[in-house]
Amino acid sequence: MQPILKNRDSIDVGRATHTLAQGLAALGLLTGCAVGPNYTKPAPPDLGTYTARPLHATVATAGIAGGASQHFTTGGDVAADWWRLFHSKPLDALIARALARNPDLEAARASLLAARESLLAQRGVFYPSVGGAFAANRARQSNVLAPVPNYPVVPQEYLYDLFTPQVSISYVPDVFGLNRRIVESARAQEQEARFQMIATYDTLVANVVVGAIQEATLQGQIEAMVKIVRINGRLTRILRYQYAKGYASRLDLAAQEAQSAQAVAALPPLRKALAQQQDLLAALAGRFPSQAPAARFTLESLRLPDDLPVSLPSKLIEQRPDVRAAEANLHAASAAIGIATANRLPEFQLSATAGSSALALSRLFTSGTGFWGVGAAVTAPIFQGGSLLHQERAAKAAYRQAAAQYRGTVITAVQNVADTLVALEQDAAGLQAAAAAATAATLTLNLSQRQARDGYASLATLLGAEQAYQQARINLVQAQANRFADTAALFQALGGGWWHRATLTENP
Repeated sequence: MQPILKNRDSIDVGRATHTLAQGLAALGLLTGCAVGPNYTKPAPPDLGTYTARPLHATVATAGIAGGASQHFTTGGDVAADWWRLFHSKPLDALIARALARNPDLEAARASLLAARESLLAQRGVFYPSVGGAFAANRARQSNVLAPVPNYPVVPQEYLYDLFTPQVSISYVPDVFGLNRRIVESARAQEQEARFQMIATYDTLVANVVVGAIQEATLQGQIEAMVKIVRINGRLTRILRYQYAKGYASRLDLAAQEAQSAQAVAALPPLRKALAQQQDLLAALAGRFPSQAPAARFTLESLRLPDDLPVSLPSKLIEQRPDVRAAEANLHAASAAIGIATANRLPEFQLSATAGSSALALSRLFTSGTGFWGVGAAVTAPIFQGGSLLHQERAAKAAYRQAAAQYRGTVITAVQNVADTLVALEQDAAGLQAAAAAATAATLTLNLSQRQARDGYASLATLLGAEQAYQQARINLVQAQANRFADTAALFQALGGGWWHRATLTENP
């Protein structure tokens, strides 16, 4: 008879499992849809160009750094390592260090990893929850009560042991799509974290490039300003001598002293800005100011890219990480409506328990010791003071907010590209004018030097020509820097080419 009882226990547990499976299948038929709106990707902007006027090649200024003519390739693609177009090995090395050690980028990568793990953890709601337990107890039964265990206890002591291993299964069918909307929201948040990380990457690279250009600019401006200070010092000494001899008025001397003081006063801000720029480059590379890179940048060491890709506006929204992050936020807001709606509907739960309970370990899983149970429950909100209704309305308002923010981000992205294209055109014209002014100042200086050698020009005239020449050099350096910096800004505005880097498109 013993084997028959064992089979009966097995049959009972099998029936419990079969009953649970039938319940899961029945409720599974109800999980074909999810409440709330299904997310629809926004349509790209219906634009053919960024600016009202067509793009033309910029004017060239031969013979100086940054003077090349730049051509715009409509529909062109941005290279993953676009900064190499500047042909500067020190710049390439600095960017490599920044990408490897920048703490902001490292934090963004960790944030993406956390968001991905949260998504994977949330997917567990689609599966039944299975738990196991084992309990061992020793108890003494009151001798005035009938013994509870269906087994002889120790005479007159009423002592017994109880061992209970069991397995519990619970499952919440996703009848109205609550779990699917929660996972959808988590997936959108993971995408938002991904594009936030990519935006950090693009900003870091652009900041390093622009920082190097700014350092080179300040170096050139300081060199010219030092010469201007020296020239003004010599002019001041000449006028003092002339004033002492009665050849110059006190007004002329005072004016020159004021000009000399202004030139001297212009140096400390430039040197402070240079030191701060070098500290910034060190920080971007994940280093302290005392560990700033030894490499120093000059505009002459950089080459201006002459072929610039210009993505179509419809393609831009796929390339800009800030637009993609705003879209992911819109997707999460859409899923939040479904979550708020599902929270107002009933929730079903299935459960099953099976195990064995015996007074001795040796008798576990023998005939008559098995037990099982199957249950189903449904809970539904009846009165919540209107909180669930208002949470749903708040979710819908948040979606409208996210939609407006997305449109604003798209408009800003197109504006960034348009502004940069106009800036590049005007930068080329400004460099041409600055170069012409520098050429005229050079000619004036040469003529003044020749006249001074022949005795037709005074030293003061020569020094004045030298001062005008150095000031023209400062303006020329700034005009050159504008072209380099706005070129880097265009690559950033177009998305930075991140889609060609496997380290950014693959999961961390």
